[in-house]
Amino acid sequence: MTNPFSKIRQFYRETVVELKKAAWPTRRELGRLIVVVFVAIGLLGIYVSAADFAIYNVVDLLTWLVKGGK
Repeated sequence: MTNPFSKIRQFYRETVVELKKAAWPTRRELGRLIVVVFVAIGLLGIYVSAADFAIYNVVDLLTWLVKGGK
C-alpha cells in the first residue's frame, strides 16, 4: 500500500520547481502594472456608471411615455 501523502509531497515539490522557473516582475515593473490595473478599473467603473445612468434614463423616459406623459 502506498503512502497517501506521497502524492501531496510530489505535487508540492513540482509546484516549487515550477514557481522557481517563473519570471517574476521587478519592483519597478510591479509598480507600473499596479498603476495600469487601477487606471483600467477606474475607466471601467466610469464606463459602467455612464451606461447605467443612460439605461436608467431611457427606461424612465419610456415608462413616462407609456403612462401618458403625466
